[in-house]
Amino acid sequence: MKFGVREIANVVFKAKTAQKIGSTTFLPGQPVLYIDTAKTSTIEGAATTVYAQGGRGNTRLIAWEGEKTLTFTVEDALLSPIGFNILSGAGLFKDSEKTVHVHMTSAAVVSATGEIDLTDALNEDDQIDATAPIFIAVTEADGSITGELVENTTVASDGKKITGATKNEGDTVSVDYYITRNAGTVSELQIDAENFAGYYYVEASTLFRDQNTGKDLPAEITLPNVKIQSNFTFSMASTGDPSTFTFTMDAMPGYTYFNHTKKVLCVIQVVEDFEDAGADLDSVMKHPGDDESI
Repeated sequence: MKFGVREIANVVFKAKTAQKIGSTTFLPGQPVLYIDTAKTSTIEGAATTVYAQGGRGNTRLIAWEGEKTLTFTVEDALLSPIGFNILSGAGLFKDSEKTVHVHMTSAAVVSATGEIDLTDALNEDDQIDATAPIFIAVTEADGSITGELVENTTVASDGKKITGATKNEGDTVSVDYYITRNAGTVSELQIDAENFAGYYYVEASTLFRDQNTGKDLPAEITLPNVKIQSNFTFSMASTGDPSTFTFTMDAMPGYTYFNHTKKVLCVIQVVEDFEDAGADLDSVMKHPGDDESI
């Protein structure tokens, strides 16, 4: 059988050992992340070759190969907090029993009574934290900051307004402040110098097309022990293509779930006797006399 490949792979990462991400503990073998929005996926093998050389012209006589490596790379179009944790080793904090501070910057106009109303910039449950730093700067007509600060202000009891800016009535200002929000509504990713991406059991599903029949055959790719590289690039730009997120995995020898007698880097299974059930269609435009009357 000969086949062609022109389809993306859906990938699932499964925990090798019990691990905690955020408030969730994943058991060994439990799926941690599904990627069904990948743009590309690549398996690349390499080996080092050394030669015995001699004779006239110092030609190569015998070759020895070793140091075989296998790299599986998945480029994802989207990223989730758990996906970023897996990619970078970042800690994920989310606790509905606690509150966190979130930075905000808002433009507003000082009212005739010296009030700066930020209600429209805040959610219903958001509160300006009066104990956190608050800087109010007067701005030019184009929005640039002049450097002049509005001082001696206080946060109103409703937590959504700032009062006391009487000397700047009618001025447009930029307010730099913090709000408090329930930590259960915020996914906080913490990147430190001590934690790195870990090891996972990876399974990928794709399609191989049979040359003779033209049918797409399911192909399952298993990498029983991969170490995800901790390198990542997070691009933010308003032009060009959107940022993608690349998972680069070094395959290590490991046992599959069903054979503990031999360690492998990768297993690829092509299901040759797969039969397409075809589309099961029913009319969505019923006619008189059908099961449903018009």
